[in-house]
Amino acid sequence: MARSTTMTVRLSGALSDFVADSVGENGAYENVSEYIRDLIRRDKERAEREAFDRLKTELAHAFATPESSYQPLTAADIIARNRRPVDR
Repeated sequence: MARSTTMTVRLSGALSDFVADSVGENGAYENVSEYIRDLIRRDKERAEREAFDRLKTELAHAFATPESSYQPLTAADIIARNRRPVDR
């Protein structure tokens, strides 16, 4: 179930003026809430796109690596490696 949260944001000066110009009769949005929701959706999409692009880059690098550089591991090897403390 989706939940609704009310948040308060304070803007002043140029930011407040910019939002006011973007809302209402002459703006692209009917109200400030609609504008903020759209900004958040766009930022969420950007973050997801960046994460996907990073994953694609990592996969492309992995697939481009020669198979000879990989070491065969058994399930026991992986379990043992994951039980060791991490050096920090």
